[in-house]
Amino acid sequence: MSNSIQKIGVMTSGGDSPGMNAAIRSVVRTCAYHNIECYGIYRGYEGMIEGDFIEMNARSVKGIINKGGTILKTARSKEFRTKEGRAKAYKQLQNKGIEALVVIGGDGSFTGAMIFNQEFNFPVMGIPGTIDNDIYGTTHTLGYDTALNTVVEAIDKIRDTASSHNRLFFVEVMGRDVGHIALNVGVAGGAEEILIPEEDLGLDRLVESLRRSKKSGKSSSIVVVAEGDKIGKSVFELKDYVDQNMEGYDVRVSVLGHMQRGGSPSCFDRVLASRMGVKAVESIMEGTSNYMVGLKNDIIELTPFDQAIKGQSKINMELLRVSDIMSI
Repeated sequence: MSNSIQKIGVMTSGGDSPGMNAAIRSVVRTCAYHNIECYGIYRGYEGMIEGDFIEMNARSVKGIINKGGTILKTARSKEFRTKEGRAKAYKQLQNKGIEALVVIGGDGSFTGAMIFNQEFNFPVMGIPGTIDNDIYGTTHTLGYDTALNTVVEAIDKIRDTASSHNRLFFVEVMGRDVGHIALNVGVAGGAEEILIPEEDLGLDRLVESLRRSKKSGKSSSIVVVAEGDKIGKSVFELKDYVDQNMEGYDVRVSVLGHMQRGGSPSCFDRVLASRMGVKAVESIMEGTSNYMVGLKNDIIELTPFDQAIKGQSKINMELLRVSDIMSI
């Protein structure tokens, strides 16, 4: 494996997700394995502009594979969106002798990395870290599997109280643009209905479905709602509409919010992060740049940044049919 790169920087950017620390660990230790110096960049692009770097070695990342969040912190940078800001970041990297970057984040982070590569011909590789699983070129992003498990556990607990009080719960989960989380946890949690951005169920059809469920003998119901669902302006509007058009249910709303991003990463996410980190570093060593590392058919493959950013992650339509059958 040819290698002229001697120093690699690694950073986390955008929203945090479980598995980011495991990915940092993988990048650092792969660098150590290949005798490459590795620098952690605090607070993403903002820290890059400010030169907030720390040299890391194999022992720097001990005990973090099981931790959620990111030890390198994360932030969004308005200044990096300007050419002047990116020039400052490039100068800081030059001053430290850093020759390539591994960026762990989502499509916004990859857009910044791609522009930075184009402007300065600076080698960059991306590792997808976002619980929404909304990036093209990988079946799983880091944190997605952990988020699914976190939400299913919460829904199981909500169902206990829903059954005890004959309640209908609207449970809002993350998913502004895609319904991966809602669709999968809805099936796994036995939801009566699943509302996602990709499918417009409609208010009247929703109420009719709930009426059928009640008529069939169900005394409580769970409806999983992706935050990007288009039926109502908000999950609370859905609650009000059902309150006004259905009798016999005590309707409640539970917005799970940022708890979905936290927690110890699952086994799957830890393994995935480890594989992606190795691939990212060794791809840089081979002279590859401007790509995202992704999982396809259980094989770690590369997707060009522009495709990863512009491509659309698609939901599994079969799960919608499975959901309809299971909710009878």
